[in-house]
Amino acid sequence: MDTDQVKYFKHQDGEYVPAARDLLGRQKSPKDWYGIVFKVMRVIVLFIPTLLGELFRLFLGTRRKSIRGQLALVTGGGNGLGRSLCLRLARKGCQVAVADIDLIAAQRTAQEVRDLGVRAEPFLVDVGDQKSVEQLKSDVEAKLGPVDILVNNAGLLAMLSLSEGTPEDVQRIINVNLASHFWAIRAFKNGMMERRRGHIVAVSSTFGIVAFGRTVCYSATKFGVRGLMEALNEEFYMNGYGNEIFVTCVYPGFVATRQEFLDYLHQLGCRVPIQTPDEVADLAIDGVMKNRCEVIASPLYMQLMLKLYSLMPNGINRLVMDIFVDNVPRLGYRKSSLNGES
Repeated sequence: MDTDQVKYFKHQDGEYVPAARDLLGRQKSPKDWYGIVFKVMRVIVLFIPTLLGELFRLFLGTRRKSIRGQLALVTGGGNGLGRSLCLRLARKGCQVAVADIDLIAAQRTAQEVRDLGVRAEPFLVDVGDQKSVEQLKSDVEAKLGPVDILVNNAGLLAMLSLSEGTPEDVQRIINVNLASHFWAIRAFKNGMMERRRGHIVAVSSTFGIVAFGRTVCYSATKFGVRGLMEALNEEFYMNGYGNEIFVTCVYPGFVATRQEFLDYLHQLGCRVPIQTPDEVADLAIDGVMKNRCEVIASPLYMQLMLKLYSLMPNGINRLVMDIFVDNVPRLGYRKSSLNGES
């Protein structure tokens, strides 16, 4: 290969050809180095006041914003955590659009919201289907108006390893737990940008912070939600909406929503606290009202453990897992099964 070329390629006329050496391959001039040093010094100078400001907000708290009168859309709002989120938002004065694949459950939750003196409507949606999400947008805006707070909560609680389940199961998990967030955000974010106001909330999981080997598909989607929300937050900032459109990713712990999930934890011998949907919803909505980017909706000691977990070497993490999980299930001991959307 010619010395003026480097080992990476560009596409040209249907073929890949070596790309000519560009600026990345040239030696930096003294002027370039001066620029880098200046930027490093600027970071050092601004680091301390920025850190102090973040610590101030962390320990002294942030003033809660009012969401009274705003319209919140909650997917998976018919049952479990979604239902609790709908009721908590209603108690804060929000109108609520309750969306679920189970229309009867959505109607039941909507009536509970109305009983609190707040307007609510139920909507049928399959969040894993992009066209269904677009139809949801049209239906909600026609009945209730533009959405101010989007809560992507719907998900499949699928405790499957990569070796379990059918290809259709895996694709469905990805569609509902991850792709649905893309469809909903794409559907509603433009309206928020036009109004220069909005809040997007995603429900991930502690399995989006700590990966567990017997929930490979579920963990992968929840890590995906985490990455999506962090990148989306930066994109709003880059586009000039950093103080107008807010992003919150919620990481619930172990929530008592479905009996089969509780049975699974019992079978694992898992020594972790079980929370109610109401407890998690309280923490989540409080985080939304404080415009927090991240809400680990667990007891304080679990929050600290999860933070430390991401910093520890793999051997330490496995030690913790061995202590908290007594019975790791064998691969293939379960038949393919997808628990309903929550």
